[in-house]
Amino acid sequence: MTTSDTEAQRKILNRLRRARGQLDGVINAVENGGSCRDVVTQLAAVSSALDRAGFAIISSAMKDCLIDPDTERPDGITAEELEKLFLTLA
Repeated sequence: MTTSDTEAQRKILNRLRRARGQLDGVINAVENGGSCRDVVTQLAAVSSALDRAGFAIISSAMKDCLIDPDTERPDGITAEELEKLFLTLA
């Protein structure tokens, strides 16, 4: 794993942890009768954080493919599969 891979992984994990914290906030708000506005606003933040994490994961994989497109990936993912994954988030 290269330094850029490690940095990308750190950023992705930070986004996912942030989303987890936001989701905990949504759950607490629902359990404690929070306002609809607060719940929906926090839920939108969770959704956005998860989307950004997903795009970062796909972006990292796409960069790897661009650097060395002929190398077989450890997870066996192809450029076509990456495109489909990207479109599921779009």
